[in-house]
Amino acid sequence: TRHLVAAARGAIGRWIQVSSVAVYGRRERGTLSESSPLAPDTVYGRTKCEAEYIVQAAAASGAFACCTVRPSTVFGCDMPNRSLFQLVAMIRKGLFFFIGRPGAVMNYVHVDSVAAALAECATRTEATGRIYNLSEAMTLERFVEIVAHELGTKPPSLRLPEFPLRVLAAAAGVLPRFPLTGARVDALTNRNVYSAARIADELAYNPVMSFEAGLRKFVRSWMNTRAHAS
Repeated sequence: TRHLVAAARGAIGRWIQVSSVAVYGRRERGTLSESSPLAPDTVYGRTKCEAEYIVQAAAASGAFACCTVRPSTVFGCDMPNRSLFQLVAMIRKGLFFFIGRPGAVMNYVHVDSVAAALAECATRTEATGRIYNLSEAMTLERFVEIVAHELGTKPPSLRLPEFPLRVLAAAAGVLPRFPLTGARVDALTNRNVYSAARIADELAYNPVMSFEAGLRKFVRSWMNTRAHAS
């Protein structure tokens, strides 16, 4: 990022920094807005946070104008991230189970919506110097229900206690190919929501592909790919 900033200084009009909601770190619960304190707790989150500071400091010194966008998990049929593929596969195979109390939250944003938001931030003067979250939230129960419906299977209902599974996940490092990790437990018990109200209010932004519509499309594409492969 430092090298790119040095090359862009005085040579471009506006820099759009694609960051991540990982800069907020993991919280117990609650809604996080752009004014929430940054507390990254992963290497990924820390690098995103540092890159934001580098770009924003350069903009403050007059190098260029900037806008920062913080998406949650970006998904789409052709995206390389395999976590969503694995989750759908587990539901299809009947291996998925809920962890802990109901009400965990999934935070995703479709790649088409991210692209549209970046174009808005690049061309709208109102976006200059602003920071925007980009995310949609859905309960895990609703998420699983939608996936199961598209798969034509019965939604899973098994629910296991969180603490014993965290103990098992802590042993993942010494058990080869053990499927349950601390990160996966975190993802399936998350109760954070990332508010995208600011970009909606200031740029009249609406997702071009909603979370639900994108999820249904994703599962159908996944099934078609499997059918062609077999």
